[in-house]
Amino acid sequence: MDFLAELRDGAHERPALSASSAARTIVAVRGFHKFLALEGETLTDPAGAVAPPKAPKRLPKAISLDDVERLLSAASVGDTPSALRDRAIVEVLYGSGARISEAVGLDVDDIDLEQGSVRLMGKGSKERIVPLGSYARQAVTAYTVRARPSMAIKGKGTPALFLNKRGGRLSRQSAWTAIHAAAERAGLGATVSPHTLRHSFATHLLDGGADVRVVQELLGHASVTTTQIYTMVTIQRLREVYAEAHPRAR
Repeated sequence: MDFLAELRDGAHERPALSASSAARTIVAVRGFHKFLALEGETLTDPAGAVAPPKAPKRLPKAISLDDVERLLSAASVGDTPSALRDRAIVEVLYGSGARISEAVGLDVDDIDLEQGSVRLMGKGSKERIVPLGSYARQAVTAYTVRARPSMAIKGKGTPALFLNKRGGRLSRQSAWTAIHAAAERAGLGATVSPHTLRHSFATHLLDGGADVRVVQELLGHASVTTTQIYTMVTIQRLREVYAEAHPRAR
């Protein structure tokens, strides 16, 4: 416990460690002491009861609706197959709350454009059906009609929805790069990632009055506790609006 306290407090020759860094150190020390005890090198395990510090919960970073619109516009610069694909990816990510791995893992048959739904395969191979709005459906239609055929002809007949220039399934890294480039063009900087769109999807739903249980199902969270962190974002926004608008708030 003294060692942990020193890690967190720091010293003259060493700065204080954050909770996550101190936790990694304590886990390593606990593993070493457990090994010594199992090997019979020591009769006691003084580190066994020392719990690693918990990192504070970080609020998800969401962007405003205006910033989403700017990102979407920047993702579809030009009329090239890549531009149509990138617009469709961003629309699907924001329109469904999909993880980037779920989006690039989509096959053509996973999207029902008539019914307006998409079948996502989440963590642990857990499948869920999520509604898909008209803007996302229009973007996917434009991509599949005007872009995907010319990209698919270069490949080997993959069922993947989103393709790279060689006709194969688009990788997570390539999708991330495309979104990052669109964010730079939109003037949003390097802070926007595919997961930012997922955060924004959940935050904007809750801001609009959606029930947290519904958002949980849409995101594919196993526990509502995971989803409830987004309610903290909306409460923070309410406080900001209150502080700016109410005459007695200051």
